[in-house]
Amino acid sequence: QAHLVEHGGGLVQAGGSLQLACAASPPTFASLARGWFRQAPGKEREFVVGISWSNGSTYYTNSVKGRFTLSRDKAKNTVYLQMNSLKPEDTAVYYCAAGSALTSDLGKYSYWGQGTQVTVSS
Repeated sequence: QAHLVEHGGGLVQAGGSLQLACAASPPTFASLARGWFRQAPGKEREFVVGISWSNGSTYYTNSVKGRFTLSRDKAKNTVYLQMNSLKPEDTAVYYCAAGSALTSDLGKYSYWGQGTQVTVSS
C-alpha cells in the first residue's frame, strides 16, 4: 500500500545540523508533491517546506529560509531535508506529507508519514 516513511530525527544542540529523509512507496507515489510539516507541543501543525516533484520548485516558510534545504532524489523516490543552524524553537515532531500540488495548506495533503521527533537543546 502507498505510504511515506520518515528517517532521521533525534537530539542535537543548538547550531547543529540534522538531515531528515522521506521515502515513498510504491515508486509511482513519489510523483506527488512532497511537504514537511511540524508540530510542537501545545501548538498547531505548521508547514515548513514543500517541493514539486514535476519541476523541483520549492517553497519555504520564512522561519527556515537560509537554514533548511529540501531536495529530491528521483532514483530513490526520496526527499531530503537538510536542517542547519538549528534552534530550540525548531523542536517538534516533523511529518512528511504528499499531495496533488505544492501548497502550505495541510488540508491539501492526502498522505502522511508517522512523524519523527526533532529535539534541539540549548
